[in-house]
Amino acid sequence: MNNEFELLNLSKEIIDALNKENILIPTPIQKESIPLLKEGHDLIGGAQTGTGKTFAYSIPLIENIDKTNRFVKALILCPTRELSLQVKNEIDKLLSNLKLSSCAIYGGESYVIQNKRLKAKPDIIIGTPGRIIDQLNKGNIDFSNVSYLVLDEADEMLKMGFEEDLETILNKVPSNRQTALFSATLPPFIKKVATKYMNNPLSIQIEAKQLTVDAIDQQVYYCKKDSKRDLVVRLLDFYEFKHIMIFCNTKAMVDELLVFLQNEGYKVEGLHGDLKQALRDRVMQQFRSGSVDILLCTDVAARGIDIDDIDCVINYDIPNENELYVHRIGRTARAGRSGTSITLSTSRGQSRIKDLEKYTNSTMTPHEIPSIEKIKENHQKKLYFSIKEAIENNKDNTDFDKMIMKFSKESNDPIPLLRGLIAMAFEKYKKDYPEVLTIHSKPKKEESKGRNKNKKESPRGKDGRLKRDKKESGFSVLEVNLGEADKIKPNLLVNTLHDELKIHREHFGKIKTDKTRTYFEVNSEALRFFNTDKKVKLNNKTLSFRLVDKKLR
Repeated sequence: MNNEFELLNLSKEIIDALNKENILIPTPIQKESIPLLKEGHDLIGGAQTGTGKTFAYSIPLIENIDKTNRFVKALILCPTRELSLQVKNEIDKLLSNLKLSSCAIYGGESYVIQNKRLKAKPDIIIGTPGRIIDQLNKGNIDFSNVSYLVLDEADEMLKMGFEEDLETILNKVPSNRQTALFSATLPPFIKKVATKYMNNPLSIQIEAKQLTVDAIDQQVYYCKKDSKRDLVVRLLDFYEFKHIMIFCNTKAMVDELLVFLQNEGYKVEGLHGDLKQALRDRVMQQFRSGSVDILLCTDVAARGIDIDDIDCVINYDIPNENELYVHRIGRTARAGRSGTSITLSTSRGQSRIKDLEKYTNSTMTPHEIPSIEKIKENHQKKLYFSIKEAIENNKDNTDFDKMIMKFSKESNDPIPLLRGLIAMAFEKYKKDYPEVLTIHSKPKKEESKGRNKNKKESPRGKDGRLKRDKKESGFSVLEVNLGEADKIKPNLLVNTLHDELKIHREHFGKIKTDKTRTYFEVNSEALRFFNTDKKVKLNNKTLSFRLVDKKLR
């Protein structure tokens, strides 16, 4: 089969690299972007995750940059470590036939390791803005010869507070560079970048790919938030799928659910961005080979996973973006097969379910939570067919004839014997199933009457610790004693709390700063990380946190 990338007039080295990866047909964004970028135009690409952006900008980058001298020629900025590593892996596939090198620079990794990579003078640097600036300030990176700059998922970088860092980098790279900017949305700052830092950029917009749902049985189960883990156990035992992916919105939830399911005896492994590449590869090999039945993962970690025989996708957390839902459930029902998607929702998630149904122009069917009796009934059916198969396979087996004769002499009635044997065989299915609380299980308590009706509950318990916000909105707001006067930056605060208190970046929401204080949203599940005696310092000032009743806009 001919490679359709040849129609884009690419070099033999690139075509050979694509053939090696069995990549034969360009995606819409690749068809539109590659010719324009090859011609040297600046470009703004409106595109969602999963549309093929990486090859859209990296192929013309590799075709155009100077391949003779050793210095940094291209800089690619990404919002997260995970995406930086993914982009590097994709680019390295294209470099397999060329004498060019790349390296990834991101927060959370040793400076010693990264300094060694930078001393090797890579041609292409991929990284997060914060760490790139750190290395720039240390004098370990020279941007004077950069001819190609990419801002990948620019809107996500803005959400994470990288606006100042981006402006710093944009001012440091040569003004005669070529710039490519890719973003799912176009907030004001991106329009500012286009006006101030780009040279007559062209624009293309790729619509989100549509989901074909005919072959996917989309189900939704409603329960209380604290019952979600127990519901997953019931669903796994009721359906007994062979190959399952379970998606969580945060790394912390992947880790938490992984321990729980492993303790329940399931063959399950987790996949998220904090895992080293060697471990990620080992987990994927186990999942592909079938030695692991269930793969728990975040959306970023699941990018690039392409497996055709996934029976079911479970959305343990409802994704925050509609497109993520499309990517998740589209991993089942591949290659002509049918598949099942199951979404777990609390009462607060009902509006999101409606949004997803509207977005996909399809329906999620509400299902009743499998009862213990139904699960046992399914297990008995499975055992029945297993016994029938064993009978067929052992018709001529005489190994146990002496034992059978002994039992026949003891009793002419075979029923007690069969009951005993079946009970022994059924032993492995025995399990205690905790009650799963549905959203209608407990009536809402009546509002307190009298003088306590408007009394506000203290944000701290009797022990003085921060209490978890009981609202199911997911986020609480904390105040920290640093502000603009302390030269605080949102990404610096997030990185500090990640490094010192081990709070995953996915737990943070909006961040607002005034002169002396900073307010930030944090997932209510992560409040427990702040209940520590550990002293955390930033800009030589000890941080103190206070839970506040405030909404960030």
